Amino acid sequence: MELPAANDNVHLSKYRPNLPLSVLNGRAPSERFDESYRHYGDGGSITSHASGALTGYETLDAPPHYDFYANSQAWGRRRRSRPSLYQLHGNPEVSNIYLLPALIIDIVKTLFVFSFLFFFFTQIRCMLNIWGVILYLRLSWITAQAGIGLTWVIILLSSTITGITGLSTSAIATNGRVKGGGTYFLISRSLGPELGGSIGLIFAFANAVAVAMHTVGFAETVTDLMREHGAIMVDRTNDIRIIGIITVTCLLGISMAGMAWESKAQVLFFLVIMVSFASYIVGTIMPASLEKQAKGFFGYRAEIFAVNFVPNWRGPESSFFGMFSIFFPSATGILAGANISGDLKNPAVAIPRGTLMAIFFTTMSYLIITATVGSCVVRDASGSINDTLAATTPIESCVGLPCQYGWDFSECFNNKTCAYGISNYYQTLSMASAFAPLITAGIFGATLSSALACLVSAPKVFQCLCKDHLYPLIGFFGKGYGKNDEPLRAYLLTYIIAACFIIIAELNTIAPIISNFYLCSYSLINFSCFHASITNSPGWRPSFRFYSKWLSLLCAVVCVVIMFLLTWWAALIAIGVVVFFLGYTLYKKPDVNWGSSVQASSYNLALNHCVGLNLVEDHVKNYRPQCLVLTGPPSSRPALLDLVNCFTKNLSLMMCGNVATVPLEKASSNSHVHWLNQRKLKSFYRGVVAADFRCGVNMLLQGAGLGRIKPNVLLMGFKKDWRSDSAQVANNYVEILHDAFDLQYGVCVLRMKEGLDVSNSSQSHASVAVELESQPTTVFQKKQGKKTIDVYWLSDDGGLTLLLPYLLTRRKRWARCKVRVFVGGETDKREEQKEEVLSLIKKFRLGFQDVEVLPDIYQNPQPVKGTWQRYEKCSPLSFYSSPLLSQFSFITINPLCQLQTLRQIRLNEVLLDYSRDAALIVITMPVGRRGVCPNSLYLAWLDILSRDLRPPVLMVRGNQESVLTFYCQ
Repeated sequence: MELPAANDNVHLSKYRPNLPLSVLNGRAPSERFDESYRHYGDGGSITSHASGALTGYETLDAPPHYDFYANSQAWGRRRRSRPSLYQLHGNPEVSNIYLLPALIIDIVKTLFVFSFLFFFFTQIRCMLNIWGVILYLRLSWITAQAGIGLTWVIILLSSTITGITGLSTSAIATNGRVKGGGTYFLISRSLGPELGGSIGLIFAFANAVAVAMHTVGFAETVTDLMREHGAIMVDRTNDIRIIGIITVTCLLGISMAGMAWESKAQVLFFLVIMVSFASYIVGTIMPASLEKQAKGFFGYRAEIFAVNFVPNWRGPESSFFGMFSIFFPSATGILAGANISGDLKNPAVAIPRGTLMAIFFTTMSYLIITATVGSCVVRDASGSINDTLAATTPIESCVGLPCQYGWDFSECFNNKTCAYGISNYYQTLSMASAFAPLITAGIFGATLSSALACLVSAPKVFQCLCKDHLYPLIGFFGKGYGKNDEPLRAYLLTYIIAACFIIIAELNTIAPIISNFYLCSYSLINFSCFHASITNSPGWRPSFRFYSKWLSLLCAVVCVVIMFLLTWWAALIAIGVVVFFLGYTLYKKPDVNWGSSVQASSYNLALNHCVGLNLVEDHVKNYRPQCLVLTGPPSSRPALLDLVNCFTKNLSLMMCGNVATVPLEKASSNSHVHWLNQRKLKSFYRGVVAADFRCGVNMLLQGAGLGRIKPNVLLMGFKKDWRSDSAQVANNYVEILHDAFDLQYGVCVLRMKEGLDVSNSSQSHASVAVELESQPTTVFQKKQGKKTIDVYWLSDDGGLTLLLPYLLTRRKRWARCKVRVFVGGETDKREEQKEEVLSLIKKFRLGFQDVEVLPDIYQNPQPVKGTWQRYEKCSPLSFYSSPLLSQFSFITINPLCQLQTLRQIRLNEVLLDYSRDAALIVITMPVGRRGVCPNSLYLAWLDILSRDLRPPVLMVRGNQESVLTFYCQ
């Protein structure tokens, strides 16, 4: 069977891009390969071919494979690559591309047992970080203040916030592969760098302060033990500082030793905590000894439960939210697993299961401990075994519930000197346990494990933030060392922050500070989940389905509200930090693209607004010059872009058009967009491939834009080489102007004395060589000072000639320029015509005050000025003759063209006289009648009109429809 004949006229292979070596699996195109590759034939059977020519009925289609979508390369084997579209449909006889088949080696390394172990490791890590200093040293005290009932509310409210946040975290963590960076990575890749960066700094700081909180809890316990045995170094506060600094230094050494040592230490701490819980539960069941009863422990009593169920606020700052602010840090360990996501084998499985199970078990433990300690221990006790209720003491004089159990603590209660009881003694759990040293060991395990977890989390989050290069001056701390890329510098920074807060040495002061930062982080996590869901982006496909976007939004709002209810000034500081770094990132616009939900939302918003514009009719009051600029490669004509940017920046559309006509050129290239972004030009880029330049421009004129967001003004540079170029090229240039007029475009042509094209002479109009670092300055980027913008409003084109200079004056660099409007008129009616124009401009509210009537523009050119001699040299029609122009050696075809020719020559003389020192000349462009005025003659008009002028000349012609109005509707 013969192959179909190829089209001899069209060879699209000329326009195919050169494939990089990565597509060729590292081989040059000329190399052959001897490995086999699978091809799919017409019948669907799979045949294996060795290297050689491919027939026209075979395809290189490859079945789906992991390597086609992965960004990383597996060690020890070559990464597969998906065949390009050209490789699939191109002619193998003309193609010089040889594909290297990928090796089909897929080894399953993740087994169920390993997944279970990593899930269990994540759960342990979260539980250890939740079971912290607050559990052992403040939960009983909070129960005494708020009562069992409100303490349960505090626990359940905290767990509800952390539970919903855990669901949101699980959804985000299962929507793609999670790398190192934990919470910051989740938020930044979901919401983008703007909010992700700021919350990354806040969360890293909160973890560093949490190290101090847990270390202070450990040091407080050690200090109390030392005081019980009479060992005091300085005083209680300074002892806590000294022990805290020594402890955090030792923890720093463990964490810097690597994850292996840290993981082993966490398992040991977990076992110690489990034993301490068992000791406490057994202790509450055992009969109370005299020593324990003297300290307020009487075993399970319904009366004690009833009394302790209601609140008993003590202290000036005792309130529900005051207790909540102290307790909430104990529920914030839920992200401990997510913070080490880079060290997990399967974070998408380990993070959801481990986090949610940790929240459940720790919440149950808090509820149980609150109920048990509130059922066994009274609020106040003296601790003296001599305070038993004597037989001679009247029961009426005894105060408090202990009187029913034979103890009289009335004296210390009345004097407020009771040292024991859940309202006074922070070590109540140790006192109630079966073996107090086990509780002490549990306190050591909980505080040290939580401090260690935070000490590991904070540097890893901060390292990930540093490597993204969102903020200056922090990259120093992002450097990693060793095979595990340990952030040693970030460890030292965390150590310094923790040491500074350890100096405070007061647990009840540090805890509320952390609460606001954690609440801010949780609010952003929940908002990330909501925002990603509400945008309906096809990329939002979390494998974890048990979440609700509206529940996430509610939790985000609740977190913000609670922040202000806890400490309003701390909430303002946290939000202020977020807003500051948000503004910085929005201003700097870092070159990152993470496919965030903000991008998806921007697309949805733009699409909805574009469609919505279709429902609104155009109105002259809302007219904006939406410009299609024929730049070729944008970097080749920067002056043209800089001028148009003054019209369109933050106001309307600018689109750079590039027509590629030479084979092997790339009309569509990201390098052009990068150049525009680097120059800070708000513009779109559109490239097309066409047989000739006019056809390509026609494609742009008809197809550019979206809905009502489409160009209505065509801008291009003046073709100064029209005389030396071919007649066909010059003819096409003028026909492009006619095509634009046919499509109801306004037309602008810019001419500068030094020219517009800054590309190399070897580059064509559609060259693709773009130097991103090359950013030449132009006159339109500079402040113009107190110069003038001279507007020659010679014909009414709808007002575009006046509108463009007005838009210029709204820019800071043009604001000091004075606009002068020149119009044609008659000598005897000069003042009258000036008042008419001034009155019209005033109604337009343009603010132009300087109007001058030029009656001499209708005179014949003055031979003494030599303008006609210059035109004679450039005119393509000097072989004609006419009595009207017998004084000149050139003529035109038609009387109308004759008058226009004389007028352009005279206008050039006027421009030289009046506008030699202007910053910019804006003049109404003449229109050549198609079929009457030869294209070469029309180019001669534009040439002589703008010749030898020092200022840039912008020739403008609207589409004869009004763009200015003085009506209010």
